[in-house]
Amino acid sequence: MTAHPLFFTFMKNRNLRAPLAALPLAVLATFSSHAQTVGAADLPETVVTATRVQQPLTDVVADVTIIDRSVIERGGATGLADLLARVPGISFARNGGPGSTTSVYMRGAESRFTAVYVDGVRVDSQSTGGATWNAIPLSQVDRIEVVRGPAAAVYGSDALGGVIQIFTRKGEAGFAPVIEFGAGSQGTLKLAMSLSGAKGVVDYSVGLSREISDGFNAQPTANPDKDGYRNTAASARLGLQINPAHRLEATLLSSDLDAQYDAFTPGRDDHGLHTLQTLGLNWTASWSDVHKTRLSISRGKDRYETTPSVYLTDTSVTSYLFHNEWKLGSTLLTAALERREDKLNNASTSPAVTDRSQNALALGYGLRSGDHSLQLNVRRDDDSEFGVQTTGGAAYAYSFRPHWRATAAAGTAFRAPTLFQRFSIYGVPSLQPETARNVEVGVKYESQGDSFSAVLYRNKVSELINYVSGAGACVNGAGLYPGCYGNTGSAQYKGLTLAGATRLGGVALGASLDLQRPEDLLTGKQLARRPQRMATITADTRLDGWTAGGEVQLVEARFNNAANTQRLAGYGLVNLYASTALASDWTLLGRVDNLGDKEYQTALGYAMAGRTVFVGLKWAPQ
Repeated sequence: MTAHPLFFTFMKNRNLRAPLAALPLAVLATFSSHAQTVGAADLPETVVTATRVQQPLTDVVADVTIIDRSVIERGGATGLADLLARVPGISFARNGGPGSTTSVYMRGAESRFTAVYVDGVRVDSQSTGGATWNAIPLSQVDRIEVVRGPAAAVYGSDALGGVIQIFTRKGEAGFAPVIEFGAGSQGTLKLAMSLSGAKGVVDYSVGLSREISDGFNAQPTANPDKDGYRNTAASARLGLQINPAHRLEATLLSSDLDAQYDAFTPGRDDHGLHTLQTLGLNWTASWSDVHKTRLSISRGKDRYETTPSVYLTDTSVTSYLFHNEWKLGSTLLTAALERREDKLNNASTSPAVTDRSQNALALGYGLRSGDHSLQLNVRRDDDSEFGVQTTGGAAYAYSFRPHWRATAAAGTAFRAPTLFQRFSIYGVPSLQPETARNVEVGVKYESQGDSFSAVLYRNKVSELINYVSGAGACVNGAGLYPGCYGNTGSAQYKGLTLAGATRLGGVALGASLDLQRPEDLLTGKQLARRPQRMATITADTRLDGWTAGGEVQLVEARFNNAANTQRLAGYGLVNLYASTALASDWTLLGRVDNLGDKEYQTALGYAMAGRTVFVGLKWAPQ
């Protein structure tokens, strides 16, 4: 297999040194005769998020990445967005440190276009739109599944760019206490404790963590003070296997974040107080070898408050799901009834408490026959405000040679405007849902730990909602505000994602390269804060009782604003980590992020962390 001509466009990036820019090309060229996915040999055997049905990873047609606990632990003191930024197809922007406002872009799509779940519980803000990434505690995360590409035919509103599902730890046989503590740069201190296990028909897992940091000056030229954070988080998961056919499970996640930030008044100590909570109750039943059902009731809560300035917004998303699946030979049929209720409490909306609901019917058909795999989905959502929205998806895979598969997929998606976009002082009640049409093709290879994937996609979004300056008086505005939200945009996200992994001797190597073009179709401009090219390279090995590795992240220059007049320079980061067993129950972990102390920004005027060091100790009885 020869390298794609687009590979070589990466070398034209003038914002990175030539040797660093050429590195992903050399790695991918080496892999072109092997093929890979990072850590493929260690990937779990099943995935749930692609179709809401547990299925072997080899049967999944969608473009999926799985992050397991070992990868998360190597992440040291970094946040969830930092970890996801090493996944193919994902970039992020943040106003300072890990506790600051964060946007995550999948395949270049807006942050609100990624549907986020925690243990099956929907997480969303009806104020900002999308998940509040800085409030999701990495300390409580055990596993992450990333599905790239529209999935509204399975999940309904919001999944225009993809779906990310986060799982907390599940108890397994025995008794497993774990204590982790560590310290790092910027006065960072971390303590986490967990208990998990199973006995008889009961399994359980409980976790508690506390993390504090003095932070660094997020706005060096505007407000010379440190912007630290305090986070207290807890999770619990309790399962009851009533009999071989019936299981009850309850999940809980709670996170309280107090993050300092720089507002408009220099010298003032501004704080953002963020509370994120999820609660889920699930009953799964196997009525026969053919028929299974799942009944779920869940609630996600997102509360944000500022002090000393007075602002409060509180979102709750309540969901009810009745999911059925029938296994008939090589065919899997699914049918689901789902209801979602959104509520927003915000003083700037009229009325202050607003709500809406969506009722949905979703059908799925999956077939695995010989070298062929087919997945069809259709969903009908009836929104209390906008009426019926119908979305569909079709995906096909063909194993044309041993270990090789070609894939093709097409799908539609939508996102209803947030309650804030419709009823705030900037709102317009007549806003219509944003809609998307996506097509993609790919090729995948996997054999004995070597893997390779290439996915070419195009996703076009219509009725894109933007804030339009000078649009006149808005609802509640009485002419006092300079603009409104409006369905004024049209965007296209297209690109090529390459990913691979292999093992050379005792070294596990991985790499990904994204060549993307997130574009405003009305202006022809590049969408704000999203790069056109980015790459990641990873390597790890075992040596004299140590597990050591590193990663290189390369991100091209991008623009801070829609007019493309404010330029954000490209950057390259080198991160290193190492761990070793001090005794049978003790593990020492060390990590250095941004080894070269690179100064860079992902949002104009907001600095990112320089070189940071973190050292941790873990006690886990064997």
